[in-house]
Amino acid sequence: MSHLVTKITTHGRKVCSLYKRALRNTEAWYDRREMYRYRAVLLRARFDENADIKDMRVAQELLDEGEKELFSLIHYQPRQFTYSPGGVAAGREVIPPDWVLDYWHPMEKAEYPDYFARREQRKKEYIELWEKTYGKPAEPSH
Repeated sequence: MSHLVTKITTHGRKVCSLYKRALRNTEAWYDRREMYRYRAVLLRARFDENADIKDMRVAQELLDEGEKELFSLIHYQPRQFTYSPGGVAAGREVIPPDWVLDYWHPMEKAEYPDYFARREQRKKEYIELWEKTYGKPAEPSH
């Protein structure tokens, strides 16, 4: 459940997040590098104008206005990184689970004796740690 927010997000973190999302949105709108850089410099200047505001009410109001402005200017088809969720190659490479190695043929395991000896030792250590922490599993009653 690592996706759940468990800590308070600071104002500074929110401002940094808004800035990064605004930069990514600007990148989606401007394909030519020089146009993007020009707009990025203007965006940074807008953020730097308000960097020294000490009154948190005013700062929060500016943050809310920035969120609304970003929402109104959001690109209709934002860019996605290739391997990120939503990207064209997300989830293409299937990483096999560890238990697949248990079903290797002994002749295949013989090609990597050090690895499989260390793996068996670590499996024993893991089982001991599990039993120490949670106790032995209960026998099923039929």
